Amino acid sequence: MTFTGFDEDAVAFYRELTLNNDRGFWLANRERYQERVVAPMHALAALLEDEFGAGKLFRPYRDVRFSPDKSPYKLHAGMTFERGGYVQVSAEGLAAGAGVYVFDRDQLVRYRRAVDAPVSGAALEDALEAVADAGHGIEVSDALKTTPRGFDADHPRIELLRFKGLVTWEDWGIPDWFTTPEAAEHVAGFLRASEPVTAWLREHVRD
Repeated sequence: MTFTGFDEDAVAFYRELTLNNDRGFWLANRERYQERVVAPMHALAALLEDEFGAGKLFRPYRDVRFSPDKSPYKLHAGMTFERGGYVQVSAEGLAAGAGVYVFDRDQLVRYRRAVDAPVSGAALEDALEAVADAGHGIEVSDALKTTPRGFDADHPRIELLRFKGLVTWEDWGIPDWFTTPEAAEHVAGFLRASEPVTAWLREHVRD
């Protein structure tokens, strides 16, 4: 299947799902979900696979076992790429990210060690500056308000040391090119611009 852009009805589908998050709506619209949401995402994955690796679309079902919110379906379609990167379609439109949303315990230890070290710490600062210069943002899922144990409060990279996760992020909404093949160029351009950060994370943090 050729990627021709995302489908405006995918946005409408998620807006309706927001109001009708139940099995009845899902069963009545399952074919619509496959055609309007899944098919364009798979086509995008096939188009970008050579550069970013295989794309993996997440299942649409929420894990409600430990959540007070028992709504069964996710309100977005999210897909990751093998070499790093994430893209999603939701009621708000199109967004993309790259990095690690929340470090696990071992990753957090490696992250702080690398941020603390002069060479690798400076390299992360350069990587973040490169992403900012490209016009993209940085998202932090959570950060300590205090100084991490074992580090000085006047550390030159104390703010980075407080991070518990680190992702680049772009939220496009529903731009004019949303339904055109140009959408793939914007996603790919974002992932390329994020490479300084994702490469740093691959080298210093990921297993």
